[in-house]
Amino acid sequence: MSRIGKKPIILQQGISVSVDESNHIVKIKGSKGELSCKIDESIQITIDKNTLLVNRVSDQRRHRALHGLYRSIINNMVIGVMNGYKVQMEIVGVGFKATHQNNLLEMSLGYSHTIFMSLPQEVKVFTETLKGKNPIITLECIDKQLLGQVAAKIKSLRPAEPYKEKGIKFVGEIIRRKAGKTASKK
Repeated sequence: MSRIGKKPIILQQGISVSVDESNHIVKIKGSKGELSCKIDESIQITIDKNTLLVNRVSDQRRHRALHGLYRSIINNMVIGVMNGYKVQMEIVGVGFKATHQNNLLEMSLGYSHTIFMSLPQEVKVFTETLKGKNPIITLECIDKQLLGQVAAKIKSLRPAEPYKEKGIKFVGEIIRRKAGKTASKK
């Protein structure tokens, strides 16, 4: 039995779950919004009062793999519609900056041109630039998967390098520093 898959999902008050058995679609509605996900036919979902259980039809290897996966996806959806998700990214480097206008993110990352990135409507973006501190990009969304994809795309534009840590990194992320060429000459 999957350790993650057999855990029940507690549904807080104000969260409604509907399961469409014919199309295998789970819809979760909460105070922040609504999310839906198509699940595999081998996964069964039962709702009992304020708990949701995810079960599998057999012990085949594929079914065991999907059991924990779909339980995690549904749990992330429940947390998303209840609280939402938030990611903060820090831009480190002299002259690096970021501004936003609605869902258009404008970044100057040391290239010869500025980078304009249009974000999906579901993702809210905020930028903060304080004097003497690195600019911070804050992304908020109810869909954890979409938020992670957008954050990874932004980070891939200029990943933090290990010599001077210049680039884009998550707030609190520790970049393993490397010694330069001069450290080896003694």
